[in-house]
Amino acid sequence: MFRHALRMTRRDWRTGELRFLLIALIVAVAALSSVSFFVDRMRAGMARDAHQLLGADLLVAADQPMPEQWLRQARDSGLQQAQTVVFPSMAQAGEGDAARSVLASIKSVTPGYPLRGQLKLQEGGGESAAPGIPQPGTVWVDPQILSALDLRVGDQLKLGDAELRIARVISVEPDRGSAFVNFAPRVMLGEGDLAATHLVQVGSRVTYRLLIAGAPEQVKTFQQQVERQIDEKKMRAVRIESLESGRPEMRATLDRAEQFLSLVGLLSAMLAALAVAMAARRFMMRHLDACAMLRCFGLTQNQVTALYLIEFVLVGAAASVIGVALGYAAHFALLQWLGSFMPTALPPAGWQPALQGVATGLLLLLGFALPPILQLRNVPHNRVIRREQGAPQALAVLTYLLGTLVFSGLLLWQAGDLKLGLLTIAGFLGGFGLFALVAWLCLRGLRSLRGLLDSQSWRFAIDGLQRRPAAAVMQVVALGLGLMALLLLTVIRGDLVGAWRQATPADAPNRFIINIQPDQRAAVAQELARGGVAGPELYPMIRGRLVQINGRQISAADYQEDRAKRLVDREFNLSTMAEIPPGNGIVAGRWYDDSAPEASVERGLAQTLGIKLGDRLQFDIAGQLVEAPVTSLRKLEWGSLRVNFFVIINPKAMRDTPQSWITAVHLAPPQEGLGNTLARDFPNLTVVDIGSVLRQIQDVVGQVISAVEFLFLFTLCSGVLVLYAALAGSQDERVREAGLLRALGATRAELSRAQRIEVLLVGSVAGLLAASGAAAIGWALAHYVFNFDWTLSPLVWVAGMALGAACSAIGGWAGLRQVLGRPPLQTLREA
Repeated sequence: MFRHALRMTRRDWRTGELRFLLIALIVAVAALSSVSFFVDRMRAGMARDAHQLLGADLLVAADQPMPEQWLRQARDSGLQQAQTVVFPSMAQAGEGDAARSVLASIKSVTPGYPLRGQLKLQEGGGESAAPGIPQPGTVWVDPQILSALDLRVGDQLKLGDAELRIARVISVEPDRGSAFVNFAPRVMLGEGDLAATHLVQVGSRVTYRLLIAGAPEQVKTFQQQVERQIDEKKMRAVRIESLESGRPEMRATLDRAEQFLSLVGLLSAMLAALAVAMAARRFMMRHLDACAMLRCFGLTQNQVTALYLIEFVLVGAAASVIGVALGYAAHFALLQWLGSFMPTALPPAGWQPALQGVATGLLLLLGFALPPILQLRNVPHNRVIRREQGAPQALAVLTYLLGTLVFSGLLLWQAGDLKLGLLTIAGFLGGFGLFALVAWLCLRGLRSLRGLLDSQSWRFAIDGLQRRPAAAVMQVVALGLGLMALLLLTVIRGDLVGAWRQATPADAPNRFIINIQPDQRAAVAQELARGGVAGPELYPMIRGRLVQINGRQISAADYQEDRAKRLVDREFNLSTMAEIPPGNGIVAGRWYDDSAPEASVERGLAQTLGIKLGDRLQFDIAGQLVEAPVTSLRKLEWGSLRVNFFVIINPKAMRDTPQSWITAVHLAPPQEGLGNTLARDFPNLTVVDIGSVLRQIQDVVGQVISAVEFLFLFTLCSGVLVLYAALAGSQDERVREAGLLRALGATRAELSRAQRIEVLLVGSVAGLLAASGAAAIGWALAHYVFNFDWTLSPLVWVAGMALGAACSAIGGWAGLRQVLGRPPLQTLREA
């Protein structure tokens, strides 16, 4: 039986019956395998380098210095320990008017750092392990510091009030993580030099870390002691990271990336699965006579089923292996864009993604190709004489549901979350249904154009679409989904960024100046005025943590949403002022009159944390408790880039709180040296170049989008495959139609033109639908997410229809190129 199935497979391969089925499966498996290999290597790297990613066996991070009790407990337990202090500040070079400055991430370290893993420094053309920590009076820096300030090793670098010599250049800092301040290049110094800089002051955003290493049992005991003390004292913003949790922020990011990229891959796989189903049906239609002959030669239904099942499994196994190989090659493209977020070299890929890819291919094949096989087993003997085919049996109909269940199972597996998976299934079905409805309405609209056209080729083309509406709708939907995703990520994204830039005023602030101490306010304002900045507004900034709402202690555990958890677990930037600041509008309640403690809360924060008018909020400000009722909710213009605050409390209530000051100013190109002047004259200030930060974020987002665009190319390929499958599936019918039309007087040129018009109509409708969908999503993002006006560009529809026509032309040429090659007389004789 197996040898006979193998001979049938070779014969069908030579006749071209199985090639398309193979290609469709390869695309589906490659799309999913590329993501699986990428995520597998990232996870393996995190597991292998868990020590290095922490720099220790246990890491305790907080926004306050570590309690002396914890340090003593670690010493008494015989554990190794080291500490780091990380914060953003300005690094400066040069003197006088030649002074230059750049925002840097400052990190002070104690002897022994890192306790696990290796910090590596540049050495000639390579790298070497760091010999301890920077010596007193020296710093180690990232290469970006040297290029930004035009410095070399041995030059002086100014941090606050201290001048330190650049001794080495950092090559690898494995425990760096992915926090915001890490967008700035690193400057590393010894703990003994930190105090001389005078950079850590009131209002500074500092992260303190305690690194612990030792015997596993002792580390575990110490971790339990710290966790117990955190619970007993209700300490906030203290994070514990162990080898089991790794870097939770990196793991959470990787989990979200895996879910999103896998769902993109599944969209490609779903479209490819449709192509598999259509190709399998064409295979079945072309093997009805052969199957009837096999029944006449004595084969039973089970034997016929086994023959074709073996043939399909062989094809599926081959396609899955090739798809896995292609996915392995494609994952290097994902690594090119996303692998740089991992601070260490990644290990080789494991074997699990390959097995998963093969299993996925076989599941898709069995789920979507099994129905035609079950129909073949029911082909009657007398079809050889009567040329009849019965309707699908009930079991075959049920197997279509099996295909849907198989794909739903794959989707739930890849999503990794039942709720997300079910929502995605609903989204896929809703999107398909909406696209199908609009595509059907568009095809109905084409029918009314038939009578208005004199060209015979146009009429033939429109008639061809009307005769096969289901196949035409499937082609439009499949191609339209792939095109919409690509248009949204390219043309629409560019338009949104351009519209956002236009919506931002030309004189919008492009520099934030923070850490201004109370005794520096007047001097900083005078320096800004001398530099040509008219009327700079300085606002007090007060670091405080929300601890109670209506007398009830709150914690991150009280909220489900991730953003709410983060907000509750961190310190807010509060402020106080007599008048409502520009760009703020009261949407509920009234502005306070400063007669009693009152608070004004940003509307979005209130919605996230469930805060209402009249609620009493209590903040812990450097150990001082301040309580005030909410008397107003404000709407902010975040896009204005002005200084904005979530919570503003009246001046009388905040009179005795520790404060620093902040301002946002616009510096024209001729004034850009003012930032260096401020950093030189006031070393404790931090001048944040908003444009530079946004460019860095945009670069990171651009890398992610490039990876997603790459995956959506698989989706587009799947859409073209569905188009080809639909055209190829109707090839026999089209051959008979062409023969009949040519016998009735139609010319080959007219029919060839009609074919081109038909596929171009399908592509244009798909492009029109894709552009409309992408434009609708872009409009919703502009109005409901980013809150700025956006004018739809005609380029979206032009690009959509052009791309749709080009893709459909490729698929149409592949699927219809043999339709007109057969003489009409031969076609009529075979009919």
